[in-house]
Amino acid sequence: MTTMTLPTDTPRRRSRWPLFVMPILLLIAAVAWSAFWFYAVSQAEVKADAWRAQEARSGRSYDCAKQSMSGYPFRLEVRCDGARVTLTSQTAAAAPTPVTINLGEILAVAQIYDPKLLIAEFKAPASVSESSNAPAMQVNWSTARASVVGLPAVPQRASIVFDDVAIDRSNNVVQVPVARAKHVELHGRLAEGSTLEDPVIESVFRIESGSVQDIHPVLARPFGAEIHAKLTGLKDLTPKPWPERFRELQATGGHVEIVQSRIQQDDLIAVAAGTLALNAQGRIDGELEMTVTGIEKIIPALGIEKMLEEGVPQSTLDRMAPGVKTQDVNNLLGALDKAIPGLGKVVKQNANVGVAAGINALGKQATLEGRPARTFPLRFADGAVYLGPLKVGQVPPLF
Repeated sequence: MTTMTLPTDTPRRRSRWPLFVMPILLLIAAVAWSAFWFYAVSQAEVKADAWRAQEARSGRSYDCAKQSMSGYPFRLEVRCDGARVTLTSQTAAAAPTPVTINLGEILAVAQIYDPKLLIAEFKAPASVSESSNAPAMQVNWSTARASVVGLPAVPQRASIVFDDVAIDRSNNVVQVPVARAKHVELHGRLAEGSTLEDPVIESVFRIESGSVQDIHPVLARPFGAEIHAKLTGLKDLTPKPWPERFRELQATGGHVEIVQSRIQQDDLIAVAAGTLALNAQGRIDGELEMTVTGIEKIIPALGIEKMLEEGVPQSTLDRMAPGVKTQDVNNLLGALDKAIPGLGKVVKQNANVGVAAGINALGKQATLEGRPARTFPLRFADGAVYLGPLKVGQVPPLF
């Protein structure tokens, strides 16, 4: 009897190395990404040091008591604790005093895959001082953010926004309010069609519920403003001290075009547009066409009646009516009282009405946002600001 042996299929041992391919590839990718991240961090530090050195040569020094970098794996986070900014040679003064700004913390963040976009947050408070003996300005805010597009080359766009801003003057004993604002923002960018060889900067400034103390009673009441402007005449955008930049701007015939501006305070609304430039002495020249409605509401805040009651200082007359002498005004009011007792007082009490009528006579009738208004020129001549024939302010030279 013959026994038959049936063939048997012996299973082959399968190789397990394909199971390790994916983990190995992921490990290699992780190592490569980590190397790339640390390389990006080192490059960011090199570029940041180069930028700080360039700014320092322009009189703007930036330092950190402690600096750290984090954000692995997808972000670059630079944290600066104990930030200090020192500004020198940024004004037209012959011997400018350095200004020091101290902040608690600055956090700058960039995505590793989009390093040209930088977003920063600033931690309050900040202090601003000119010397160790001078009273410092204390600045507080609820949020402060900034963004820059185009780094590390020439920025294409930049913005900075503050909420709930409070500025106080401190003398180590008391703090005196200086300015307040619910919201402040500033945006700047290279205008469309602009080139780096012939840059045109377009900017928008907005402020909501702002007020400024100790300058004029008019500014102490809350107001809102929005200004859209264009700056032309720059040679380049490399860092420079501001007086040098302004001097260069004047030499090239550059100017600022106020495309549109709007200011509102209670019932007062003012819009203006025009062009301003610098003369050879670094002072502002130019003219804005201003349209105002509700100006009669603000005349009492100018304090004209009180000024007449107390006597008009010569410095005030020089500012508001050049060529008129204090004694002339006081003699006139005294003569009116002698001729008709009480007439001088009536003139003083009705001064606001006369000023409002005089300002209205400066321009032509117009309509602004559906309300009756007046349009008149606001002139800048060698730094002096004129509302018609009246000198209402003086801007210091910029270089």
